[in-house]
Amino acid sequence: MGLLDILLGRTKPVAPDLDRLFALPSAAVTLEAAAGFTPTGQGAVCFATVEGAAFEQTHREVRALLDADSDRDGPPVELRQDDYGYSWLVSHRAPDQLAPLVTDLHAVNSQMEVNGFGPQLLCSLAGFRDRSGRRLALVYLYKRGTFYPFAPLPGEPRRRDNALELQVRAAIAGDLPIEQDLGRWFPVWGAPGL
Repeated sequence: MGLLDILLGRTKPVAPDLDRLFALPSAAVTLEAAAGFTPTGQGAVCFATVEGAAFEQTHREVRALLDADSDRDGPPVELRQDDYGYSWLVSHRAPDQLAPLVTDLHAVNSQMEVNGFGPQLLCSLAGFRDRSGRRLALVYLYKRGTFYPFAPLPGEPRRRDNALELQVRAAIAGDLPIEQDLGRWFPVWGAPGL
């Protein structure tokens, strides 16, 4: 970073550290104890939509890699597109299999990165629910290397439970690197896997 960058307030982007995803299982234990949320067994990787043969090849490689897991029931990963035009690779596991789900998310991110699609990666998320049916996602921002909670209000279109998000942030701050800029806690409305 040069003097001009410092004077203009530009910062060097944080290099993604995909291994931070492996802290999710310990954060899940804390989350259950503090707020009663348990994993749903669903997670997803979001990226800017990519067209072409190179991406199709990457998608086939990811499917083959995750299909090799004999403990999996059903499809290893499915490709979906949301209302905003972003693509999601969604992984399904049993709710008690958060560690294998995190491994899936890591593998998808890594495979996309290795095949040159790192700049298109946006975030990864793991879904959680409590006994009353409230939903929560722990979202990993690929380009920031940090996590944040996202909690849509049940029955309320496009409204968040900000109090719950702040409660979760306080509970898991010792387990995960939390995004400090609340302006980067982007809503992931309609995200598959949530």
